[in-house]
Amino acid sequence: MGKAVEFKNVTKAYGEVKAVRDLSFTIDHGKLVTLLGPSGCGKTTTLRLIAGLEMVTEGNVFIGDKEVTRISASDRDVSMVFQSYALFPHMTVIQNVSYGLTMSRLSKEEVSEKAQDGLNLVGLTDFSKRFPSELSGGQQQRVAVARALVLEPEVLLFDEPLSNLDAKLRRRVREEIRELQQELGLTTVYVTHDQEEALAVSDRIIVMNDAIIAQEGTPRQLYEEPENLFVSDFIGDANLVKAKILSIENDEAEVNIGGIILKLPHRGMPVGEVDLAIRPQAISLNHAIKKDDLSATILKASYLGDHIEYTLESTLGELFVIDNQMEKQFEPGSMVSFIFRKHGLSMIPES
Repeated sequence: MGKAVEFKNVTKAYGEVKAVRDLSFTIDHGKLVTLLGPSGCGKTTTLRLIAGLEMVTEGNVFIGDKEVTRISASDRDVSMVFQSYALFPHMTVIQNVSYGLTMSRLSKEEVSEKAQDGLNLVGLTDFSKRFPSELSGGQQQRVAVARALVLEPEVLLFDEPLSNLDAKLRRRVREEIRELQQELGLTTVYVTHDQEEALAVSDRIIVMNDAIIAQEGTPRQLYEEPENLFVSDFIGDANLVKAKILSIENDEAEVNIGGIILKLPHRGMPVGEVDLAIRPQAISLNHAIKKDDLSATILKASYLGDHIEYTLESTLGELFVIDNQMEKQFEPGSMVSFIFRKHGLSMIPES
């Protein structure tokens, strides 16, 4: 397997401002790793440091077995797909895809063949003579992907590649990118602020906040075992409430959540007060008020086709709930009772 990209204690400063601080991580060959986080967290800067479009202030960057810390972008074996696609409007699709190859030592025939292969890969075989203005947003995006792919880079970089597409197309193109990446075994670093997109395409996710790594892991680890309040709230929404660990036995803790006692993985936490993340889908609403359940008042209800979103006022505070029972909608002002599903509750080690 081996490492395709490695950062060792990398800092990038613009004067007094540190865009990234002391970053260390590795990306394995053939994996798709996403840098995820809110605007200004340092994810795009990190991508540009891999590309060589920015130079590090401190630390070391490796691509494959080679240190590239001081090597320019043109001498690094990486290709980048930009948010804006950056296609040349006066060139045809095939000319755009061939552009990087014309700098290589290949013959004209080889360049043409490789470019056509690239278009075949992204399903645009018949579009070679069109100009970018004659393509849809999704097709332009695919041309940009083909142009990067034909260079056969050691690392392929994507900077918010789907943000210009509508929601339905975004889902389709992200599936195409993921399929291509897996089929070709490409090492890919993908930047997005969209947590659903990150969960859908990644082998691993590096969540960034305020220029540092908040947590890294598989999509499932980040969703089910967030290490801090930021990650629990940023990935997949969470209701953050106070609970109390009453006792610990083996891997499980007995936890009191507003009077309801549940057993949950204790994650190395001691007996006492604890922060708990409750996913919106982990709250189950009942029509009948049951005396052993927690009760709440519906503040807001939004019908969204395949589910209803509620905001509740309860003794635990305000709770956000996603309900898939579509037969009956609770109206604002009505009283409900609720219980927790065990899946979707996790205690947070770092508050």
